[in-house]
This record gives sequence, C-alpha cells and structure tokens, in this order.
Amino acid sequence: MANILIVEDDLEISKLIARNLKLVGHKYTQVFDGLEAVKIANENSFDLVLLDIMLPGLDGFKVIKKIVNTPIIFITAKDGLDNKLDGLKLGADDYIVKPFEMLELLARIDAVLRRVQRNATMFSLDGTVVNLTDRTVTVNDETVYLPPREFELLEVLIKNQNIALSRDKLLDLAWGFDYAGEARTVDNHIQKLRQKLGWSERIKTVHKLGYRLEVKK
Repeated sequence: MANILIVEDDLEISKLIARNLKLVGHKYTQVFDGLEAVKIANENSFDLVLLDIMLPGLDGFKVIKKIVNTPIIFITAKDGLDNKLDGLKLGADDYIVKPFEMLELLARIDAVLRRVQRNATMFSLDGTVVNLTDRTVTVNDETVYLPPREFELLEVLIKNQNIALSRDKLLDLAWGFDYAGEARTVDNHIQKLRQKLGWSERIKTVHKLGYRLEVKK
C-alpha cells in the first residue's frame, strides 16, 4: 500500500484521517504546519500528500510550490470555486472540501494512486526523459544509450531524488553487495551520466559523502 504524508493542523481531523488510512493498509506520517511539511516531504519518499490550505508557517498554496514529484490532494475548508481552481492550477491532483465523508476521501486517494502508478515508470527533468520500464533515455528527443551499469545507477538516483547517498550506498543499491567495484567506480559513472544527460547541475556532489539528484526547483 501507499506511504502518505498528512499535513493537517487540526489534530482531530489528522487523527481521523490517520486511523482510516491505517484501516485500509496505508502507512502515514503526520505533520501540523507548512514549514515542517516541506522539510519532511523533500527529505523522504511519499506516494501522496494530503495537504490542508490554512496552515501555520506556510499555507498550502505555498507548500505545494516547494514539493516536487509527489501527488497532492488538497483537503480544506476553502470551498470557493476560485480557491479550487487556484489549487488545481498549482498542480494539485484533487481538491476535497471539509467536511467530507471518509469513504469519499479513501476513494479519491485510490483514484490518484492508480493514476500515478500508471505514470510511475516515466521520469522527466530538463529535457531528459527516462522510461524505467523500457530502460530507455532521451535527451531533447534524441535517444541516448546507457550501458546497464549506468542505467542502474541512474534508476537509483531517480528513486531517491533529493536524498544524499554515500558512494557505498549507491554501490549497494545499484549493483548489490556482490558487485566487485569500488567507490571510485561510482565517481566514474556519475561523471558519464552528467555528460550524457546534461545534468552537471542536477547531480550534486555531497562533500565527503557521495551524490544527490536534485530535482527541487
């Protein structure tokens, strides 16, 4: 099931949502203000964010601009058409007005997750498109060949985007414990990926640790 971030400053509503997510098998994390939501969302991997609009710290309309590559459903008391249109224009996948029926929320969550899962094999950034199923890459509509080792490393970076990973961790995740390479092997493959994909400013070197694929705007 899904890993869902609940961003709701009303404790009782947050508890109600959490309880029902747990009942249907989802995992969840609860935060109660906009600043914490941005921090948690960009440091962890979530399948979906349930986001209130009227939040302390940062309101939901500002939060959504700072969370990338994660589906978002607004859950809010703001029921005006203008608010709904603003939320959808900002990239929300759905917009639910309080008070709501829990069964409707669960159905909306399932609908968004199904839609996202259909597109989960595609990743796009700065003109580079990666198809994780077909294991193909295009840069500005031109096919770019990546040998298996390079593609496997790229896949790890994409699945752990915005997270700093050590060279040893990259070795483990990309090629497994049995791979006979060394940490310097990662450096060589990273350099090739930067050149081929045009991601010299996207694949960041993390001092004394390793690398991070930075997709935050």
